[in-house]
Amino acid sequence: MMPSAPCPWAEHSPLLRDFHDHEWGEPVAEAAILFEYLVLHTFQIGFDFPVVLRRREAFRELLAGFDPERLARFGAEEVEDLLHNPRILRNRRKLEATLQNARAWLRLRQELGGDEQLLAFFYAFVGGFPLDTQRSANNPVPLSTPESEALSKELKRRGFTMTGPVTCYSILQTAGMVNDHLLAARAIPSA
Repeated sequence: MMPSAPCPWAEHSPLLRDFHDHEWGEPVAEAAILFEYLVLHTFQIGFDFPVVLRRREAFRELLAGFDPERLARFGAEEVEDLLHNPRILRNRRKLEATLQNARAWLRLRQELGGDEQLLAFFYAFVGGFPLDTQRSANNPVPLSTPESEALSKELKRRGFTMTGPVTCYSILQTAGMVNDHLLAARAIPSA
């Protein structure tokens, strides 16, 4: 693998730089982290990711630590309470999608036989291993790929919502299933 350079989007704030350097693009080995990314990217739809990332700890606190089992038990009363909390992005469709996705996540985990199999399900869309798609500065990152389109279609078939191809590609990138880090520029030796 070629060395990577800091991605330009990560240079806008210390929060983004820390996320880039310690999380984004690191292959996920825990289903709980993957579910957290699913929740965060559901709320990211229509916003720049920093808007969501700045509220991450509030989301963690108010959305039951991103625990799908606890979220699946949320009902209309919890949604109404959350819609009045200014610490998070207050969007009924996204909150209800998060609860629906928690229920779909639990059904899928049960059907597959556990967290390890659930991770393997997601990794299967990239051939079982992270795809190395590092890019040069003049080769922009796509909004979606055939892999994210296939994942989106399968998640929707299984009862997930707000998981379009662009959202799925963002999840694949964040979870390190696709490595879209910017390649470091090579120095040209002098003659």
